[in-house]
Amino acid sequence: MPGENLSRDEAHERAALLSVDGYEVVLDLRSAVGDSAETVRTFRSETTIRFRRTGEGTSTFVDLIAPSVTSVTLNGRSLDPAVVFDGSRIALDGLADENTLVVDAQCAYSRTGEGMHRFVDPEDGEVYLYTQYEPADARRVYANFEQPDLKAPYRFAVTAPEGWTVWSNGAGEQDAEGVWRFAETAPISTYITCVVAGPYHYVTDTYTRTLADGTELEIPLGAMCRKGLAKHFDADDVFLITKQGFDFFHDNFDYPYPFGKYDQAFVPEYNLGAMENPGMVTFREEYIYRGKVTQAAYERRANVILHEMAHMWFGDLVTMVWWDDLWLKESFADFMGSFSLAEATRFTNSWVTFANNRKAWAYRADQLPSTHPITADIRDLEDAKLNFDGITYAKGASVLKQLVAYAGRDAFLEGSRRYFKRHAYGNTRLADLLTILEETSGRDMKAWAKSWLQTSGVNTLAPAVTYDAEGRITELAVLQEGAELRPHRAAVGLYRLSGGELVRYARAEADITGPRTVVADLAGGEKPDLVLVNDDDLTYCKIRFDEGSLATLRAHLGDITDPLARALCWSALWNLTRDALMPARDFVSVVLAFAGRETDIGVLQMVHAWAKSAVTHYAAPAWREEGGRLLAEGALRELRLAEPGSEHQLTWARFFAATASSDADFQLLEGLLDGTAKIDELDVDQELRWSLLSPLAVHGRADETRIGEELSRDDTATGKRHQVRLLASRPSAAVKAQAWAQVVESDTLSNALVEATIAGFVQPSQRALIAPYAEKYFAAIERLWAERSIQIGMDVVKGLFPGLQDDEATAAATDAWLSAHESAAPALRRLVLEARDDLARALRAQDCDGRPAAV
Repeated sequence: MPGENLSRDEAHERAALLSVDGYEVVLDLRSAVGDSAETVRTFRSETTIRFRRTGEGTSTFVDLIAPSVTSVTLNGRSLDPAVVFDGSRIALDGLADENTLVVDAQCAYSRTGEGMHRFVDPEDGEVYLYTQYEPADARRVYANFEQPDLKAPYRFAVTAPEGWTVWSNGAGEQDAEGVWRFAETAPISTYITCVVAGPYHYVTDTYTRTLADGTELEIPLGAMCRKGLAKHFDADDVFLITKQGFDFFHDNFDYPYPFGKYDQAFVPEYNLGAMENPGMVTFREEYIYRGKVTQAAYERRANVILHEMAHMWFGDLVTMVWWDDLWLKESFADFMGSFSLAEATRFTNSWVTFANNRKAWAYRADQLPSTHPITADIRDLEDAKLNFDGITYAKGASVLKQLVAYAGRDAFLEGSRRYFKRHAYGNTRLADLLTILEETSGRDMKAWAKSWLQTSGVNTLAPAVTYDAEGRITELAVLQEGAELRPHRAAVGLYRLSGGELVRYARAEADITGPRTVVADLAGGEKPDLVLVNDDDLTYCKIRFDEGSLATLRAHLGDITDPLARALCWSALWNLTRDALMPARDFVSVVLAFAGRETDIGVLQMVHAWAKSAVTHYAAPAWREEGGRLLAEGALRELRLAEPGSEHQLTWARFFAATASSDADFQLLEGLLDGTAKIDELDVDQELRWSLLSPLAVHGRADETRIGEELSRDDTATGKRHQVRLLASRPSAAVKAQAWAQVVESDTLSNALVEATIAGFVQPSQRALIAPYAEKYFAAIERLWAERSIQIGMDVVKGLFPGLQDDEATAAATDAWLSAHESAAPALRRLVLEARDDLARALRAQDCDGRPAAV
């Protein structure tokens, strides 16, 4: 990564010097197929950039990461590539008022998911290409000014292998010479340009709408995937959600979709969930389901589809100046994804998922030492890469939900409409949005922003209740803790047991300010069994319970009838466990008592993940084995009780496989795989087969031959990833050494296989086996960070941190590395600091769980 970084100061200086009139990018991708004698397989990239000098100065640079540059011509003057190109930048001097730059280069195909990614399908040998750039990898495909505030229109022309189809942001067609030529785009940023090419399976549809002025809007729709996935591709549902999304956003934004067509490509080996390239959105192909999945999976996919669609306005039409204001697009898209999902699709309970899943991501990120304000201080591209995190996405979205409660829905949406119209095709900062929201709401948005957007950390809200002699509430106050006390618009709900159900009988909203706020409207009410602060999840906070409420939850959590209230209580109990205020075994006990009654499948899956994490990381070491056994027994019990053929049955089957630990467990898994055991109407499809086989590999009951037999049944790209993961998970020192070498000492694996190998290497039941790699980890990471791309570096540094060696010796080794590497890349240090914090949290929780009172 040396030399590939770009600082905010450099970007601001360049933006002050020039403006870009347009790009013409010509790519020759015929080299993607066939044998190659090159050490690094490359393609030709010829870029013409027209730009003007608008500030003082006569020199600048253009960004390009490429193995070689054939020629550089500035205003007809030839520049020597050996002199002006340093591997990541081309130096330009002698600028005129109007300039034309032509760069002819050989760019490299990628195996890391960054730039022009090349994938060979092991099932049929077909080659597929797609690009992924955010935040700054367009420079791996064509020469450009790689920063979001130098927007320009683009024309792409692509020569591809015979029989291929090519897509880009604009509509395209193949000319008589076989070149794919695409319509000029509107002014957009480099990071959202896109090319997808290959023998993709492609399905089309059309969205039509009559606009307010009577004109007809017609948007051509397309959806694509690899040919090998075509039989599984439910494009009709993708188009249904797409059309519902367009209806919602046109109803509420009053700005017609501005980018012409709307293609959605589901692509292999994708690092992200999706990317909002205008007119050409890319998704990870795992959103095409090869077997039976739950409605929660379809909801996740629908949420991502709508999240990316929201970006067409928040992010693509109006874009942040620099990555400091990344939240201006990601927080809004995250919020709008859940908002539109609840109001425009069949997934009407999306706010339950948001409260239980997305906010858990935010709470974790906001308690790390690397937490930052939503409007972050992004010094350079490495900072930017790491800030696609739970703060920017989920906390930002949570704060916007709070803003809607604070300013009002109508004011918020009217502010959005004015924002689009005022800043269309431009770039903005925080102040631009606040000015408009002040206009529409009449509120002091600067004070609100200072509290919510420009400070970090999460507040804790807890009830303090007193009662009179007759058991009526004399006073209910909300206590607020945190480094920065914020204004919260929050609801407090009172619940009582009635007919075996825990139901709400009183609710009051209040503006929570300062350390103590009395909720006067609830005085005089009957004594509740449960006081739920932040009922309806209006604000962003951790919630605590009084002793009586906590006792109620231990005995009656499953009796709460409202799914959102129940989800909030699950989340609160998990936060108590993570904060070492509830023993992990107590949380497991609540799970075993009530998870079987959880009706929301997404919440159930999250509770399963938390329970597994509680035993793996937060339980006292002496209780881990028992805790794992209890989870497996509970999972099998609920699996047998679940309605045959239901999504709950499938969810419990997967959880049973994830927790299986005894000979009897393994025998049942083997029986389900070979057909000698049956569970009524449980469909053991190929994806479930891999889940059932996984624990057998981890515990030494499935060897390389057996895993190979399963690959023979599923000789596909997905099957290959499963095989790689399972091979690396086997309990053998030689296996671990090989896996380590493949990831750390070699860079031949693709990004997807790096991820699979790491997932197999790290197994909680193999702590002793992988213990020797803790020292090797600290010896390798600085070199690895310097040699690998940012994405692969992040995957390896996070994935191989020795967190399962959860003792003070590992904490000390981490501290020693940090002390000895104060000058290491800040992004690398941040990842290690975060892992150190997770380890410290685990040790505190283990201490809590191991205290005598918890026995």
